Amino acid sequence: MSTIRAATLQDLPGTYRVCLLTGDAGRDATEMYRNPELLGHVFVGPYVVGQPDLASVVVDDDGVAGYGLAAFDTRAFEQWAEASWWPALRESYPVRADGSPEADLIAMIHDPPLAADDLLDDFPSHLHLDLIDRVRGQGNGRLLIERMLGQLREAGSTGVHLDVAASNANAIEFYRHLGFAEVGRRGTDSVLMGLRLEAG
Repeated sequence: MSTIRAATLQDLPGTYRVCLLTGDAGRDATEMYRNPELLGHVFVGPYVVGQPDLASVVVDDDGVAGYGLAAFDTRAFEQWAEASWWPALRESYPVRADGSPEADLIAMIHDPPLAADDLLDDFPSHLHLDLIDRVRGQGNGRLLIERMLGQLREAGSTGVHLDVAASNANAIEFYRHLGFAEVGRRGTDSVLMGLRLEAG
């Protein structure tokens, strides 16, 4: 049996592990990275630390098996990360130019992508979630989304977006089924999907 609860700082190791096990468009990315923490530093840590009220985890008897993470005000979240999250990581991970997947992540630490102004006009919040295999197919993804959307509505958000790998057809269909629609692309590899919200 799995349950969903608010994330805590003690969940960071488990959420980092889930991020690695789903880091290749939903598949295990362990073989891609010599440093197993890099993906989590970029895609998980800032949310659990910087927006803990919108961070949830799926847990079972074996520990953390998934998470849902969100930021209410994307631009404010980016500014917080720039001031409080990225500086220490930049000192720990100098820029590399070896063309490896790790080098790409380190480049994001030094020059994180920022959401476009026109996207945030309609979808100022953003979210993402990941589940490992053992808790998929149990409704956890839908429950996490509903939990985050409820929190964002309650806080007064007017819209939310997410970024999904263009190659992850299952995830794209999942979000479409929940009412999200494609609202743009980030390069050729990522699909931006958005959903308008009515404040609760």
